[in-house]
Amino acid sequence: MTDVRPGAGRTPSRAVEQALVDAAERVLVRDGLSAVTVRAVATEAGVAPMGVYNRFGSKDGLIAAVLVRGFDGLRAAVTEDADSDPVARLLASGRNYRRFALAQPQHYGAMFGGRPLPTEGADELVEHASAAFEALVDHVRYAMARGALREEDPTETAQLIWSSVHGAVSLELGGAVLTPDPAATYESLLQLIVDGLRRPPP
Repeated sequence: MTDVRPGAGRTPSRAVEQALVDAAERVLVRDGLSAVTVRAVATEAGVAPMGVYNRFGSKDGLIAAVLVRGFDGLRAAVTEDADSDPVARLLASGRNYRRFALAQPQHYGAMFGGRPLPTEGADELVEHASAAFEALVDHVRYAMARGALREEDPTETAQLIWSSVHGAVSLELGGAVLTPDPAATYESLLQLIVDGLRRPPP
């Protein structure tokens, strides 16, 4: 086996790394997080296992790279609709969070499954995970600055919102939503969150 070669000539190292992360994602989606091993990903990508070790250091480093990509995707989702109306922006962010989770349940489960942080790549992973959360904090600051939400600590408020939507999405992914229309129930939850955080009228 040799390095991944999607085209003629020698593949730059960065392209090889991306091809290996692509392969790891395919294994994750098909077989679950426990199946993402150096050997399985090397086989999926058509490379020698040493090629994975050379670029990621270990299985943990490879998993960290997959999770980094997941958090980048989540951040892109929650910032996709930058409506000028602060409440519309918050509601869209919440809807997009759910859409991301339902479209990529294996990624979402790996990102928030409660497993210890990988020892390889932990700093980069924390940075990208924090950036995804900061996108929500930015939405909250925007809403507070325009008088749509009570002026409290933006990080605390963002944590309240995230805790609520994450709980709802996790229940849905686990098949534990007992109402007939999970989407409608989630929409009601988003409205309840926003109403509870609104600035009271003068």
